[in-house]
Amino acid sequence: MAPVLDAKIPAGRLQDKWDNYKNSIKLVNPANKRKHTILVVGTGLAGGSAAATLAELGYNVKAFTILDSARRAHSIAAQGGINAAKNYPNDGDTIWRLFYDTIKGGDYRSREANVYRLAQVSNNIIDQCVAQGVPFAREYGGLLANRSFGGAQVERTFYARGQTGQQLLLGAYAAMSRQVAKGKIQMHTRSEMLDLVVIDGRARGIITRNLVTGEIERHLGDAVLLCTGGYGNVYYLSTNAKNCNVTAAWRAYRRGAYFGNPCFTQIHPTCIPVSGEYQSKLTLMSESLRNDGRVWVPKQPGDSRRPTEIPEEERDYFLERRYPSFGNLVPRDVASRNSKYVCDEGRGVGETQLAVYLDFADSIQRLGRNVIEERYGNLFEMYERITGENPYQVPMRIYPAVHYTMGGLWVDYELQSTIPGLFVLGEANFSDHGGNRLGASALMQGLADGYFVIPYSLGHYIAGSRIEAASTAHDAFEAAESEARGRIQKLLTIKGNRTVTEFHRDLGRIMWDNVGMSRTADGLRIAVDEIAALRDQFWQDVFVPGEPTTYNKNLEFAGRVADFLELGELMARDALIREESCGGHFREEFQSEDGEALRNDKDFTFVSAWQHNPDDIRKPTMHKEPLAFENVELTTRSYK
Repeated sequence: MAPVLDAKIPAGRLQDKWDNYKNSIKLVNPANKRKHTILVVGTGLAGGSAAATLAELGYNVKAFTILDSARRAHSIAAQGGINAAKNYPNDGDTIWRLFYDTIKGGDYRSREANVYRLAQVSNNIIDQCVAQGVPFAREYGGLLANRSFGGAQVERTFYARGQTGQQLLLGAYAAMSRQVAKGKIQMHTRSEMLDLVVIDGRARGIITRNLVTGEIERHLGDAVLLCTGGYGNVYYLSTNAKNCNVTAAWRAYRRGAYFGNPCFTQIHPTCIPVSGEYQSKLTLMSESLRNDGRVWVPKQPGDSRRPTEIPEEERDYFLERRYPSFGNLVPRDVASRNSKYVCDEGRGVGETQLAVYLDFADSIQRLGRNVIEERYGNLFEMYERITGENPYQVPMRIYPAVHYTMGGLWVDYELQSTIPGLFVLGEANFSDHGGNRLGASALMQGLADGYFVIPYSLGHYIAGSRIEAASTAHDAFEAAESEARGRIQKLLTIKGNRTVTEFHRDLGRIMWDNVGMSRTADGLRIAVDEIAALRDQFWQDVFVPGEPTTYNKNLEFAGRVADFLELGELMARDALIREESCGGHFREEFQSEDGEALRNDKDFTFVSAWQHNPDDIRKPTMHKEPLAFENVELTTRSYK
């Protein structure tokens, strides 16, 4: 019987729901917490903060990372900042305004209760991180500094130059390392989750592979927390690290966890453009740069002059022109689409003409180079190292690229999936960002989930559940391990003629062309069929060299691409059924005369939650969680 989509939203006013929840939950006695083992998969901001907090509370924690150190989780790549509603600049910010901006930024496709809770706990996150020693930027008088980000008219983003994710992760890592030293956390590095183990309907364990020795291991726990990030690498080229993948979440999906809004992916407007056919990933330039950088293209198509040779009157500052209220700080989906529009008109710049300028000349003249260096120096240095161009002297060239995924495993208010005992945190779940994530909200969600939400909801689950004794000798462990070994053996014995990278690159082309920045019904149908055909070819013609009992990157990536080939089709199906444009999901059939997104609130104000069909992967079942907006009005999202 399929699980019922009960979001478990607490009763009461929106402002009281989180307090009502905390006041009504069951608690675990401190002496009993040490009787329970929690498995935390992923050690980025969500996983690291959750592992550290749960261990501090007394639980026994096993933490797993595919990397050689938890410090190298992809959270480290976040640059520009983290939002909170402290209103230090005294410019009118409130918890309500942060909540509203996030709901509006997500184009009204996220739960009110979850988003309001996120805004509520945001201030606690800053206090927590300051106490850990995170070196946030400060004003001359010593107060924490703030800057603006897209989709907001206040300065609420706390930052550490362009290294905010790195500094926050080091704070969580330090807290985690303390618990490792105390013996409350067992750290398993270079360990990849291959499957989820479900016993009596509850998530009770995982199957992992030691990426150095190839050893398959079984791990038993009383609950499993998936904190494994997003699936942007389904597009092959993205701003994600090459190791980012969907395998842990996809294994859970195949075990019965629903997948929410898989088509909601974010295209980031501020990325270094693609430079060649064999490029393996893309590099993000922080959204914070749009505080002081102005986005423009030549007014005339085909203008090949150097940017410094184009006079002011022949430049089109198109974001400032079209969106005077927000200018260059419109949300990411709006900025990305407009960059695409001007390039489609033949006004793009650079060799490929798939780029626009991000120009700091005005800011350097107004503020001085030393101020710009203090704010963005490491980002400017990174850009120059990659492109060979000095952005203090010539404008940066940027173009949209796949960055974040708003979709993920479906969770309720407690961050629990449709499998009891399986909790999903951070980017791996779908919950807080709707159709488009506002900048500086990813770090906020990861730390909110790990530090301030899961300690309550996990305790409530454990206190209210009858978790039977079990062991890794259980038949469910045996079956899951057997399936994992079978997949590995099958990949190694195909001995085809094409590499894993070739298949991944082909998948990326299909996804970018048809399920990317702009989508059509015809293109999505093509994607569904082409991905299915590519998947069949993969299982017949892929070549994976090496052995299963050694360090084997080809084998690692083969398993991940196999899962991407299933996920990609689901994303296209989800995009096909959503006959509207909202956030990052832009269907060309549904747009206004001036190219703005047209939502269909009558028919599509819901979360699509997809259930795996074990008999036919090409026929998943879609369930709907209706979204009720009782506190904000569903209006046309305008930044003009």
